[in-house]
Amino acid sequence: MVAKKQLEQNKREQPTSIITKSLMTGFVGGVFWGFMGWFASYFNFTSVSPASFIIRSWLNKDWTSGWLAELIAIILIGVLSLAVAIIYYLLLKKLRGLWPSAIFGIALWGIVFYVLLPIFPNISSLNQLNGDTIVTTLCLFLLYGIFIGYSISYDYLDTVTKKIF
Repeated sequence: MVAKKQLEQNKREQPTSIITKSLMTGFVGGVFWGFMGWFASYFNFTSVSPASFIIRSWLNKDWTSGWLAELIAIILIGVLSLAVAIIYYLLLKKLRGLWPSAIFGIALWGIVFYVLLPIFPNISSLNQLNGDTIVTTLCLFLLYGIFIGYSISYDYLDTVTKKIF
């Protein structure tokens, strides 16, 4: 009976699909870089925090100035980051290197701070933000884009080359 039953240590783990890895990368990247955005705002590198974007733009309650609002906003950024990861996967997964990912991150910053800014009434327009806020948020988006893009491209290209050989 022992011979027929395969030991758990000898079982092979089912490989995770590329899209599942991309979604996990998106969520983890959103949570991690959202936390880094909160960290930057906490130490006054930027006047924009995750909660000021996501929560305080629509709610003006006392609790939105506390740590709970920041935590909820960071988790919501992780959820929104799932869509960003899918977009990168669908459009740019075959591109190699850091530059496509870096450009993607800068493009995301441009979309958020130029195109989507009217839906965030709590955030000042770009010409009213100070230089520290602009540089810090641009760097955060740049690093976020590199994290998401390079991870997804690497997973995709690694899986494709394993299938060829």
